[in-house]
Amino acid sequence: MAAPLLRWGCPGRRWALVWIDRGSRLRSRTPTLPTTERTRGQSSGTQQPLHTAQKSRKGEHKWAAVVGLEIHAQISSNSKLFSGSQVCFAAPPNSSVSFFDASLPGTLPVLNRRCVEAAVMTGLALNCHINKKSLFDRKHYFYADLPAGYQITQQRLPIAANGSLTYGVCIGKKQSQMAKTVRIKQIQLEQDSGKSLHDDLRSQTLIDLNRAGVGLLEVVLEPDLCCGEEAATAVRELQLILQALGTSQANMAEGQLRVDANISVHHPGETLGVRTEVKNLNSIRFLAKAIDYEIQRQINELENGGEILNETRSFDSKLGCTVPMRDKEGKQDYRFMPEPNLPPLVLYNSTSLPAHADIQQVVNIDQIRDMLPELPSTTRERLIQKYGILPEHSFTLLNEVGLLEFFENVIKETRAEPKKVTNWVLNNFLGYLKQQHLAVSESPVTPSALAELLNLLDSKTISSSAAKQVFEELWKGEGKTPAQIVSEQELELMQDQEALEQLCHAAMEGHPQVVTVSYRSQVFMGQLDTCPLFLLHPINNPYICVST
Repeated sequence: MAAPLLRWGCPGRRWALVWIDRGSRLRSRTPTLPTTERTRGQSSGTQQPLHTAQKSRKGEHKWAAVVGLEIHAQISSNSKLFSGSQVCFAAPPNSSVSFFDASLPGTLPVLNRRCVEAAVMTGLALNCHINKKSLFDRKHYFYADLPAGYQITQQRLPIAANGSLTYGVCIGKKQSQMAKTVRIKQIQLEQDSGKSLHDDLRSQTLIDLNRAGVGLLEVVLEPDLCCGEEAATAVRELQLILQALGTSQANMAEGQLRVDANISVHHPGETLGVRTEVKNLNSIRFLAKAIDYEIQRQINELENGGEILNETRSFDSKLGCTVPMRDKEGKQDYRFMPEPNLPPLVLYNSTSLPAHADIQQVVNIDQIRDMLPELPSTTRERLIQKYGILPEHSFTLLNEVGLLEFFENVIKETRAEPKKVTNWVLNNFLGYLKQQHLAVSESPVTPSALAELLNLLDSKTISSSAAKQVFEELWKGEGKTPAQIVSEQELELMQDQEALEQLCHAAMEGHPQVVTVSYRSQVFMGQLDTCPLFLLHPINNPYICVST
């Protein structure tokens, strides 16, 4: 069989879109949409989703699941890890490819200082030990979007190791938060690969090398997790930490954060089972679904007398199931070897820093430690202590992008109590956002407008029901202030005692039968359409209660 050909076009220094003829290797199958990206090695066949799980019969042993994660976060940097090519999402194909990225002979890697500092900062935030000396290695494997035939990574001695990540899990009917910790084995710097876009209709694969060589942080978690919810919560916490540090934008929709999950099941007290790996999960929701599905699939397979294969699988989000990609029974030999073109990476602290060292040429661990911002766990504690909100509310404020900033801006401009602000932001404001599938940045209601509305409510200018009406009007985005809406719709509460009594007497005189027969049930309350507050002075009629 003829080997697939990689065809390159190079107009100037911009690499044209390249492709591989795969016609001789394709099996007969139903055509799929043209030029769609598919995960490396993913099977194009379909598999019916597993809808129900078999319940354990009496006397049977329970199953325990073990989940470990490998998380790849794209480093926020202007250029790639070992070249000066720009990092730009959605750039034209092969428009950000240097000679080194394309692995042309004679090109050498130059380490990006920004990527090293990002790795150190992330390691410190995750309680890792920072190795003052780390090494780079070549990991050999062939794939078309990896032009060199190897990836530069840190297998033997990574930049950071032995850390921990604490996250909160909801327990009980009240959804109270319980803190759990997962160990971090290591954090390593490595290159990303390019993208392969498979066009099955034309039997060809398009290669885009814009992503090839982009710096990655690979965070390897120990297998301390047991279900999809735990894994999803841990990854979300890591995502918040990376975004707070600024070391990665961690936008999963743009492929800046990708997760591989290793999953196995076993009976408690017995040896661990055979594991499968679910690759390239780029959504927290899909991560939880893929893990839970794979756990139940393995349990069902074993209870029905089958066996679990050591294989790589992918998650089909449309079917809601995992599908096989390739087996891993024969262990792949990556032929790790030291990277000959890169010396050991040496870091310093304040005590070991050479006296006449050029600060532009060294990385000071202690200096980076002093630059650490407030981390999400500290932010949540501050919110609880400062505003007296519930722990679960602090998690919600941080988990929604931009919601914490919106909340704190409202707090600054209103006289209302923090608990009332929290209630309005999390229930009314966030509820409207969810209903219309909007981000906080897309909200038609500004923090100033909500603060003004809460001030009107706090001063008892309007009632709670009127405040909700005003909020609905604000959501229409017509540019009116809460005070203007209240004035136009005459929603303010009446504070004049005499005027209130006159309205009440007029209502009673207009409905004498209701007052005589049904005063105890207060049927006539609904007749005061022009008065949002019904108040009858007890001196005039001691049998009728004061109502609001």
